[in-house]
Amino acid sequence: MDTIWLGGAEWLAVLRIGLGLWWLESWRHKEKRSWFEGSGIAWAADVAAKHRWSAVRSGFDLVVAPRPRAMAYVVLYAELALGLGLVAGFLTPVALVGGLVLNLLYLTLMIHDWAEQGQNGMMALISVVALFGMSWQTWSLDGVLGWF
Repeated sequence: MDTIWLGGAEWLAVLRIGLGLWWLESWRHKEKRSWFEGSGIAWAADVAAKHRWSAVRSGFDLVVAPRPRAMAYVVLYAELALGLGLVAGFLTPVALVGGLVLNLLYLTLMIHDWAEQGQNGMMALISVVALFGMSWQTWSLDGVLGWF
């Protein structure tokens, strides 16, 4: 493989780290206090209630609605953990699969919002490329530790 400036493995590491920074920005820009008080989950509940797919409405009502405070913590700390894991290259395949699942959930919930579709679609694509390209081989704690 011919590349410019860096090798292929390094470019995959750049992609992985960039995705991690994107997750960290997603976590950083949220107003934590209001999220923990329920604003984020209330917003998502409103979106889910109006969703045209009954599976999304019933899934949200079954999994998220009964435990809004816990789900706020799950969302916020999942985004933080994904960002840190991808930037550091720690448990990278787990972080990439977890991020892919979270992006697909966000994409499904926000299927009618073009901006969200673009962001979550691109983040999901990067996760797949970084996963199958084994982006943890370079510039990662996983590589240093010989994991995966």
